[in-house]
Amino acid sequence: MKVLVLQFDIAWEDREANFAKVEKMLAEASPESNTLVVLPEMFATGFSMNIEATEPEGGPIATFLQETAKRWQITLVGGVAINGHNRALVFAPSGTRIADYTKIKPFRAGGEIYQAGTEAVIFPWQGIHVAPFICYDLRFPEVWRSAAKKWKPELYLDIASWPSARVHHWVRLLQARAIENQAYVLGVNRCGTDPYFSFPGRSMLVDWHGEILADAGSEEGTLSASLDLPALRAYREQLRFLDDM
Repeated sequence: MKVLVLQFDIAWEDREANFAKVEKMLAEASPESNTLVVLPEMFATGFSMNIEATEPEGGPIATFLQETAKRWQITLVGGVAINGHNRALVFAPSGTRIADYTKIKPFRAGGEIYQAGTEAVIFPWQGIHVAPFICYDLRFPEVWRSAAKKWKPELYLDIASWPSARVHHWVRLLQARAIENQAYVLGVNRCGTDPYFSFPGRSMLVDWHGEILADAGSEEGTLSASLDLPALRAYREQLRFLDDM
């Protein structure tokens, strides 16, 4: 079971440039079919509050994700602002949209204007449950716990535009969410700058002990890793912490 993160410096409000960057990085990584490929929050525009830079339902960013998933035969996750909501869309290798998550905790302190979502979601991948979250959601363990209580996901995602000023929080919070939910956590952050913030990258895969298994560092690039599901399931069976919620 392989995951692939594309970490890059998002071109501000320039979706065509960002589409080209994703295509280039995918071509260089050449992921196997059925790989789970994850892009950062609002990957095609940057963390823009310009409503005119967002799109309606079924717009070009969603179409790009759908067509890319189908062309590469991957499960593809990408962040996009649609109709006033900051969302994570998930497309299967068939091109079918299999999940649509709306960020429950908009980053009001950073000027985020998008409307809040109300509930966690999951999607199936390679026989497991995956729960996607977005950036600031990471600070709210109760939001993640809502998914744990319903589905006990084996893998959680956090797609982000997390700023450099709080990168140490990013790392520690990813570790905490992994430990308390007895799961893999894949944090997918951007790097570079926009007109308002700088971003540290540090996309990473963390295991249920809080150990960092892979770290993309601070520059553009990919992070590829494999999941050991038998080991996770054996740990959960031995220590049934989730049953005591």
